[in-house]
Amino acid sequence: MLGAVQQYIRLVDALNYRIGRVMMYGIFVMMAILLWSSVSKTFFVPSLWTLEVAQFAMVAYYMLGGPYSIQMGSNVRMDLLYGEWSDHRKAQIDAMTVLFLIIYLIFLLWGGWESLSYSLKYGGERSSSVWRPYLWPIKSIMVLGIFLMLLQAISEFFKDVLRIKGHDMGEKL
Repeated sequence: MLGAVQQYIRLVDALNYRIGRVMMYGIFVMMAILLWSSVSKTFFVPSLWTLEVAQFAMVAYYMLGGPYSIQMGSNVRMDLLYGEWSDHRKAQIDAMTVLFLIIYLIFLLWGGWESLSYSLKYGGERSSSVWRPYLWPIKSIMVLGIFLMLLQAISEFFKDVLRIKGHDMGEKL
């Protein structure tokens, strides 16, 4: 059982690490889109698509980069008490709180899946903007991001349980 848990942790961490490292460059994609928006408004005819594509790029950036952020410990914590606790106590509290995150992500995944299914079922839901892009691509990315976040949260739970039991998972990737 311990070997299976460690293998799960290694697989999920490696997957989210690679996706997160690629998504780090998403900020440049957003910058390019917004730069084009500024240039086109100044020198050419304003583009109708730039604001919405920038929003979609931002969603992809956050949703696919979120699991990497959790893995690297970049998420925000209330450090008032946490910083003074032992590693064992931190693992106990983290294991308990990550369960709430897992429950939240399950409901979020369910809602995202329902929304994506609706979008695909009724001939392709479209945005209400002038450009009117299909919404299923960004909803697919959101569902994938939530799913990866759920996998990473489960990985973090397993890591905390292993720390509580005295096992060392080694350094982060």
